Amino acid sequence: MALHEEDKDSAAELLVDGRYQRIPRDPAKHFKRATLAAGAVLYRRRADTAEDATGTDAWETAVVHRPHYDDWSLPKGKVDPGEAMPTTAHREIVEETGLETRLEKLVGTVTYPVGDRTKVVYYWTASVVSGEFTANNEVDELRWLPFDEAAELLSYAVDRRVLEKALKRITAGVDTRVLYVRHARAHQRRNWAGDDFKRPLDKKGRRQSEMLIPALLPFHPTAVYSAEPDRCRQTAAPLADELGVDVTVDRAFGDEGWLENMTGAQKAFTDVVAEGGVPVIVGQGLIIPDMIAWLSANGTLPLDSDAEAKKASCWVLSFADGRLVGADYLASPLPAK
Repeated sequence: MALHEEDKDSAAELLVDGRYQRIPRDPAKHFKRATLAAGAVLYRRRADTAEDATGTDAWETAVVHRPHYDDWSLPKGKVDPGEAMPTTAHREIVEETGLETRLEKLVGTVTYPVGDRTKVVYYWTASVVSGEFTANNEVDELRWLPFDEAAELLSYAVDRRVLEKALKRITAGVDTRVLYVRHARAHQRRNWAGDDFKRPLDKKGRRQSEMLIPALLPFHPTAVYSAEPDRCRQTAAPLADELGVDVTVDRAFGDEGWLENMTGAQKAFTDVVAEGGVPVIVGQGLIIPDMIAWLSANGTLPLDSDAEAKKASCWVLSFADGRLVGADYLASPLPAK
């Protein structure tokens, strides 16, 4: 095998591999001279298993051979200028494998030294939607294997640890993932004399709303909901237009609806969860932390009561049988620094 930056597995580390994870606004600043990258553990159901099978033996995963390094690894690659981390993961999967996938759960962050820099790789699980592998300059072979066989083939111990963590997420029985977004930045309240519901996005907010498109499309959203204020609707509109769907507006998704009728707001949210798929809900800064605290208290994932909810941030909330079982916080849709 050719020497490669990841050969020193003792120097590689898998960080924050729990069911709650986050990507900060500026992930590079948390590491010495960071080089950011993203990738995924691709998976699909094995052909010889029943459609309702959920055990570890029901799935197989893809490992790729890189001729430049003569190694077997997981699909990944460096962030290009202008990309958020989910955008990078999706693009690299397509470039290396030719497969269209749906990003799902953030598995963990791998770090290892490369010269005087630190390589930082964010890994998701990703289910295959369509496509066929075609050999290319980066990857000349892709093998679909049961997870235990894939682990034996992988060249690096840190990739085997990522695979092990990913399998736990894949077998969690998730049937709905809600992309819970706080509206983008609006004009300041103190400078707005009219109806606060009419207070619109400012220039940065409009950019944030547009950048939500490439940041969230890798998750394959299926529906878009919004609270009543114009700033929420304006945040939801670009993504809905891209998807070709209408924005369903409901007062229950906003701060006023929460303060007026918390039980009604909780029901509106859980009704969306019950529909399945990957719905997007655009809400506000008061309701989002409180709703997440309530979901946590009634699920199986303990979370702090003061959950973050920066403007244009997104919580990727995973549900199994209506109960919260996983959560990832993406602090911003703007390009990773």
